[in-house]
Amino acid sequence: MLVDQRSGARKIVRSKAVVVMDGMSPKLGRTLEISASGLSITLDHKLSTGDIAMVSFELFVEGKAQVLSCQSRVNYCIFSGDHFKIGFQFMNPDLATMATINKFLR
Repeated sequence: MLVDQRSGARKIVRSKAVVVMDGMSPKLGRTLEISASGLSITLDHKLSTGDIAMVSFELFVEGKAQVLSCQSRVNYCIFSGDHFKIGFQFMNPDLATMATINKFLR
């Protein structure tokens, strides 16, 4: 039996995302869900656990679209049908980014 090791509240979010890594062109994806510590994204490209990337995504908070960016680490990458589901953990997000995410999660 698999145990969900994620902690904290998560919320479904469907928006565009861009993943940028050194030596690679930007990869376009879609967000699936977000928590205070990270988010999951679908991509057409496989990433390796431990990879570091700049992840940018859009959140609608208080009726306004806001684009957030945060350096993140790949926690998992699972092939799911015709794409990869990738879990990212935020690495030292700035206070403004965390405040926006926390507002969205309320």
